[in-house]
Amino acid sequence: MSHSVISIVLGGGRGTRLFPLTYSRSKPAVPIAGKYRLVDIPISNCLNAGYNKILVLTQFNSASLNSHIKNTYHFDIFSRGFVDILAAEQNVENEQWYQGTADAVRQSMKHITDEYDYVLILSGDQLYQMDFRELIEFHCENKGDITVATIPVNAKDATGFGILKSDENNKITSFVEKPAFDVLQDWKSEVSEKNHAEGKEFLASMGIYVFNKKVLTKLFEEDPGDDFGKDLIPNAITNGYNTLSFQYDGYWTDIGTIESFFEANMDLTAEMPKFNLFSHSPIFTRARMLPPSKINGSYVSKAIFGDGCIILADKIENAVIGNRTRIDTGSSIINSYIMGSDYYEDTESLKMNIANGNVNLGIGKYCFIERAILDKNCRIGNHVKIIGGNHMPDGDFDTYSVKDGIVVVKKGATIPDGTHIA
Repeated sequence: MSHSVISIVLGGGRGTRLFPLTYSRSKPAVPIAGKYRLVDIPISNCLNAGYNKILVLTQFNSASLNSHIKNTYHFDIFSRGFVDILAAEQNVENEQWYQGTADAVRQSMKHITDEYDYVLILSGDQLYQMDFRELIEFHCENKGDITVATIPVNAKDATGFGILKSDENNKITSFVEKPAFDVLQDWKSEVSEKNHAEGKEFLASMGIYVFNKKVLTKLFEEDPGDDFGKDLIPNAITNGYNTLSFQYDGYWTDIGTIESFFEANMDLTAEMPKFNLFSHSPIFTRARMLPPSKINGSYVSKAIFGDGCIILADKIENAVIGNRTRIDTGSSIINSYIMGSDYYEDTESLKMNIANGNVNLGIGKYCFIERAILDKNCRIGNHVKIIGGNHMPDGDFDTYSVKDGIVVVKKGATIPDGTHIA
């Protein structure tokens, strides 16, 4: 059935809640797990399922994402597969940029030919591993017009999602977008004993949809709404379309905030992380041909390293260390994500830095970094302390921001010798 499915990955809006990581890049281009980007997750799920015809819709801060897609996803000349960028564009028919998730797909429908029977619509900023073949088979076997992938969530999280109820045939009977806490009791669903025991009694939309292509075309003609969750899905349910709930019971998290991004990365360092990087379903990303990482004299516990790192640190604990990271002697990195660098400084550059009193790329000597995210290409001087925590109020400063007690050092920032951020 792979020949009849086209996948559309939504490149995301402004991503303001992930600022400053989204200052110069879109959400799907944000680096995750030390060597990947968020967009690699939905694309890899598609490729592992055999669905190799993929469109990525982009709009805001798209240069970094475009570059990554172009340099990563190449198919051989005998394959009909593709991962193509569809950038928002003004044209004779429409002078507006994408106004929402549904509007982005609506404007892209002219590029989707009649050879496809099903349209699989995905978010570009979620962390999960799903076999999309099961989703498509469920949709076909139950003769769905639309299928919404759903996941059980607790009451605290339910107010941030589209919440739905379905009947014994998995047909969605009602849908509400981000319900108020005081009406939640009316929206409980049948869930597994395990989820019930954990208080996960509400079915949330994962923002993953399957549409029959003809149905999607008809919906766009009938409904001018800009968003799937707010407009098209609730209206389709009301108007009698066979809208199904496919209940997913694996790990899934929406990378919407600095806190959720930080926690998702930190969980990867656990002995048994919720998201399994070491599976038979690989995550594909750009092959950079970097040397293996080199670690000398460091105490390391619960850490993952990207490629090409040079580590002389005293201690690294509960940390994700990205590609080309350099950490000098005597430094400690605890509960932090260091994204690494896009390039190396050669020996001559390092000598020039010393001569001119400049800070080297990477982390200097005798630094202490805890509960922090260091974006790419940061220069951290010697004897620098960066200690996040709930004692720190949210704020945005020249070289860093604080969100939910997490210090985020901005991309390319220089933190001089002896600086204390705590």
